[in-house]
Amino acid sequence: MSDMFENSAAPKSSPQAGQHTGQHTGMFVGLFAGLVIALGGIGYLAMRNNQLSDQIAQMQDSTQAQISKLSAATTSLLEERLQSVNQEIDAVKSTEEKTSTAVRQTRAQAQKQSDELRSQLEEQQKQATDEIAQLKDTTSNTSNTLNAVSSDVNNVKTDVGGVRNDVVAVKTDLGATQSNLDKTAADLKRAMGDMGVMSGLIATNAKDLNTLRALGERNYVEFDISRKDAAKKLGDISITLKKADTGRNRYTVAVFADDKLVEKRDRTINEPVQLYIAGNRLPYEIVVNQVKKDEIVGYLATPKVTVARNQ
Repeated sequence: MSDMFENSAAPKSSPQAGQHTGQHTGMFVGLFAGLVIALGGIGYLAMRNNQLSDQIAQMQDSTQAQISKLSAATTSLLEERLQSVNQEIDAVKSTEEKTSTAVRQTRAQAQKQSDELRSQLEEQQKQATDEIAQLKDTTSNTSNTLNAVSSDVNNVKTDVGGVRNDVVAVKTDLGATQSNLDKTAADLKRAMGDMGVMSGLIATNAKDLNTLRALGERNYVEFDISRKDAAKKLGDISITLKKADTGRNRYTVAVFADDKLVEKRDRTINEPVQLYIAGNRLPYEIVVNQVKKDEIVGYLATPKVTVARNQ
């Protein structure tokens, strides 16, 4: 009869053990949820690593306080849960001796999970401490970098000051150059061209020609034409030397322009030989500075501004 009562009592205890197991599972799911919340708070702290150096100290204190609070809360919750489990186990053990094996397993599982949770919390605390140390190092490196940048800025300011002095010196040199240019230009002269038009400034040597180029009033093309050469093309005109009289410093040239051939006879050195080219209000000027044997040396001056041809 006792065996019968024992066999009939065993099935009744199984649902109750399953109910306790479900309750235990719910408890540990809650613990995992709390741990996830704690991990989320710690992860949020890690994302704040780009804050300014003056906020690092506050963040460290806040992080440490939160970790301590979470640790205390988690430990308290674990202790409460373990105490509750122990009480339930004791109650089951006192009422149902045959379920002692299941109780021992449940307790071992609860202890194992509790140890795992505690280990995970300690690991997260260690990671948070390491991240705070890294933030300190980053802040120190940032401070050093800022100091280096500040030094570089001071060096740049010094260089800018030197450049400013150089600019002032260059302006002074340019002023002196412009003064010399104006003085040289004043020494140049104008002459009446062979077409009765007052010419531009006349250059009689290479120095004068460089001065005219610096003034920028006209375009200048130098030439050296020999009778042995074919027609010398200068821009949109061609010049052929017909005669060179070194004794009298006179020459004769044929100029081909605008599909016309014009001969300029018996001209002297440094005399503006003028001709009008279509599309220009001012005349072209041929100035010969040297007459050699069968050779002339000089330049062609053309206007910089042209007028569009009529269609």
